Amino acid sequence: MVFTARHKTGALDLEAVEMALRAALHQAGAAGLSQLLHQESPAEPHVPCSCGGQARYKGMRTKPLLTVLGLAEMRRAYYWCSGCQQGQFSTDAALDVENTELSPGVRRMLTLVGSECSSFERGREQMKLLAGLEVTTKAVERTTESIGADIAHREQDTIQQALQRELPIAVGQAIPVMYVQMDGTGVPMVSKEVEGRTGKGNNGRAHTREVKLGCVFTQTQRDAEGWPVRDEDSTTYTGAIETAGEFSRRLYTEAQRRGWDRAQKKVVTGDGAEWIWNLAQEQFPGAIEIVDLYHARQHLWDLGSKLYPREEAAKRRWVMTHQHWLDAGKIEQVVDRLRALCTERRELADDIETEANYFQRNAARMRYPKFRQQGLFVGSGVIEAGCKTIIATRLKRSGMFWTVRGANAVIAVRCCRHSREFDDYWESRRP
Repeated sequence: MVFTARHKTGALDLEAVEMALRAALHQAGAAGLSQLLHQESPAEPHVPCSCGGQARYKGMRTKPLLTVLGLAEMRRAYYWCSGCQQGQFSTDAALDVENTELSPGVRRMLTLVGSECSSFERGREQMKLLAGLEVTTKAVERTTESIGADIAHREQDTIQQALQRELPIAVGQAIPVMYVQMDGTGVPMVSKEVEGRTGKGNNGRAHTREVKLGCVFTQTQRDAEGWPVRDEDSTTYTGAIETAGEFSRRLYTEAQRRGWDRAQKKVVTGDGAEWIWNLAQEQFPGAIEIVDLYHARQHLWDLGSKLYPREEAAKRRWVMTHQHWLDAGKIEQVVDRLRALCTERRELADDIETEANYFQRNAARMRYPKFRQQGLFVGSGVIEAGCKTIIATRLKRSGMFWTVRGANAVIAVRCCRHSREFDDYWESRRP
C-alpha cells in the first residue's frame, strides 16, 4: 500500500514506510520463532517429577506466546504425574515462560515501562508506540508487580544471609569514605491499607504509608576548593514500606554488600528523626553521625515563621543570627538562646522547647566545621533526591492510590534500576 501510494502521488511518507516494514519484519520473525518453538514429539516416555516420582508423557500441547516480534505459538510436551496429580511442561520452565503467555523479552519491557512511566496505562501506550506490541494495562501492572516481588524476595534472601553472617566477604581496596543516608516519605494508599492508622489530616486519619529509603555511596576525593566529591555511579538504593526494624536490617545488608567493613571513614547522615539515629547506633556503631545541615536550618526558619508571622525582615534577622551559630557548630549557644525565649514568648513556649530539645539532642551531630575539616558531606541531598526521583515521580502522582504489595514491588524495581543492577538481575533469571 505504501509503495502504491507513492506511485500515485510521487510522495514518500517515511514514517509509514518504517512502520510498515517493521510490522512485516515482526510478522516474519514471529513465524520463524514459532517454527523454532514447535517441539518434536519426545523420545522419553517419562521425566522425573519434583515429588520424587515419574511423570508420564501425555501428548503435545500448544499455547500462544507474545514475543518481542509479535504473537508466536509454542508446541511442547506435556507430562502428568499420577503420584502428586500434577502436570508439567519442562520446556516452559527451561524457557522461563512457565504459567505465562509473555516471553522473557516482553516481560522485561513491561517491567521497565511499568516502573518508569507515569502510570501503567502510559506504559501500555509506550509498548504500542515503541515496540509495536498490543498489551493491556493490566498486563503491564501485573508483570511489573510480579518481577518487583521476585526482586524483593531475592533481597530478603540476601538479608537473611547477612543476618546469619553468610554473605560473601567483601574483598578489595580500602574505601576512603562510605556514606549511609536514609529518609522517609509518604505514599498515598487505598483505604484498606490505612484502616485504624492515625495521620496528620484534619480528621486524624492516615492517607499515606511511609516508604523508608536508604542509599549507600562512596567518596575518594575533594574538588579544587576542598569540597567533597561523590564517586560517580557509586550510589545504590534500597527501600520499602516496612517497620524501622525491618528497614534497619535491609540497610545494614546493603552497606555490608557494598564493603562497609573496608571503609576507612564511615558516615551516617539523616534528618533529626529519632528512628534514624536509633537505627544508626544499632547497625552502624562507631560511624560518624551528621544531621543534614539544611534540615537543621529549616527548623530555625519554621520557628522564625511562628515567632514573626507578619514581620518578614524581623524573621530573617532572627534566623540569620541563629543560623550563624548553627553553621559554626555552636549548638549550645543556639539552645541557650532558645530556652531564654521561652519566658519572653509564653504563647510559643512548647514549640520553642521542642526545638531547643531537638538541637540539644543532636548537638554532637551538628559540629559542621569539624566535619568540613575532614572533607565530609554535611547534607543529605543524595537521599532527598532519591526520595523524589525513585519514589515521588512514580508513586506520588495525582490520583494514585497503592496497596503495600503493589508499591513495594514498584519500589523494588526502581531501586534496582537506579542502582544499575537490573541487567544483572535479569541475567540471573536465565535458566
